[in-house]
Amino acid sequence: MIEIPVVDAGNRELRRVPLEEAIFGREIRGDLLARSVNYQLACRRGGNASTKRRSEVSGGGKKPYRQKGTGNARQGTNRAPQYRTGGIVFGPIPHSYAQKLPKKVRRLALQVALSAKREAGELIILEAFNLTEVKTQAARAILEGLGVGRSGLVVLAEADNTVELSVRNLPGIDVMRVEGVNVYDLLSHEKVVMTEAALSRIQERLA
Repeated sequence: MIEIPVVDAGNRELRRVPLEEAIFGREIRGDLLARSVNYQLACRRGGNASTKRRSEVSGGGKKPYRQKGTGNARQGTNRAPQYRTGGIVFGPIPHSYAQKLPKKVRRLALQVALSAKREAGELIILEAFNLTEVKTQAARAILEGLGVGRSGLVVLAEADNTVELSVRNLPGIDVMRVEGVNVYDLLSHEKVVMTEAALSRIQERLA
């Protein structure tokens, strides 16, 4: 059985709680993590780059000059690509970069990411933040006491404006709820601080 300590805001161990091996005891598979990260980043791409084709630029109602007698190559329209104001050949057009990844693969990749954080000792289970007011200094003191440096992800079980507003101004520290936990954010932060309630919610969600 896998267990992990639950600590208080002063980083003192209070007790140990069991972890689901199917979630936090997975074999670390880099291929799944890479596929999931590529999937997320591809879905975030806007795909708004656009250029006008030959049929979309203005002008070109008549031939630029007569067919013969000028000594120049024959031209039918000034919308042709060789003209400075002409259309663009094979230019980008708006499209989606989104990829498809089966739901089971995404679920497994999230379990692998959580397992990797647990195995690396980068997962911290906090009993509760117990912030009574919105205060960034208090949030920083708690995170520093937990050993969180310049990069950390705080995971909450549900909306908590006091914690969210206290943490959001800390550089390199992000906060999200259980529903938003994903592979990319887990891997892009050095430490993950998860409340005990959030741990229970994640184990229910991924069991």
